[in-house]
Amino acid sequence: MPDTVELRGIHKTYDRFVAVDHLSFNIREGSVYGLLGPNGAGKTSTIRMMIGINIPDEGEVWLFGEKFHREQLQRIGYLPEERGLYKRMKVLDHLIFLGRLHGMSTAEAQRRSLDWCERLQLSEWTQKKVEELSKGMQQKIQFIAALLHDPDLMILDEPFSGLDPANAVMLKDVMLELKKAGKTILFSTHRMDQVERLCESICLIDHGRSILEGDLKKIKASYGKNTVQMQYEGNPPFDRCELIQSVNNYGNYVEVRLKPGADSQELLHMASQHARISRFELVEPSLEEIFIDVVGQNA
Repeated sequence: MPDTVELRGIHKTYDRFVAVDHLSFNIREGSVYGLLGPNGAGKTSTIRMMIGINIPDEGEVWLFGEKFHREQLQRIGYLPEERGLYKRMKVLDHLIFLGRLHGMSTAEAQRRSLDWCERLQLSEWTQKKVEELSKGMQQKIQFIAALLHDPDLMILDEPFSGLDPANAVMLKDVMLELKKAGKTILFSTHRMDQVERLCESICLIDHGRSILEGDLKKIKASYGKNTVQMQYEGNPPFDRCELIQSVNNYGNYVEVRLKPGADSQELLHMASQHARISRFELVEPSLEEIFIDVVGQNA
């Protein structure tokens, strides 16, 4: 099977600013892929070139085993980070309009729109104007618009933006169902916890370049189990401990990166002298830790 997405050294500059710097990666069919990076890293520019909004100065975009052409857009669903809804249109009219743009009949667009609105708990809002909806509800409308025509590739730029935890879970469940149905999903987000749970592979970009790419499990395993997660009550002096390379402290919970060769039991002994320890676990680093570490090295 060909990869759903293949970027071959795409490069884009705006005046003298390099937005994307000879970026290459592949996304397997039926997988969930995370495109990550700090603000201004080039994620949105990459996505825009992937779907033909912008044209690369160099390099090629291949989709579904073919060099990019406009007809492929009918097989793609795109949820942009910026809301692109017509505020004064009624929700159902808006979704039917977008469905019609993808070649659906009015009846089919209406049926699918009503089904998805029921699924995402928006049925009572279908006759309301978009501007009357909360930001979270508008985000769910955009999500429906992206999948209404049953695309093979979904590109979701910050899909969980504006959503409370319950609605974020709702969208996550739909994404997993789409994956099981063989759809390919690319999503870009700052929510590292969501990436860690959903994605099989990632590409971390900074200043338009790929600085970490590949299978997420292999990436995490390459860092080894040198991170301690600790729940405690007290005030251990983490900032003065010679065993520690870096620390992310949340108050009564801490994630500690040990220095090479450091003994985790020595850390436990030190901490227990200053606090009551209710959890102490040696684990692989979280994706958030890896993100901070790699971006910091690239600064």
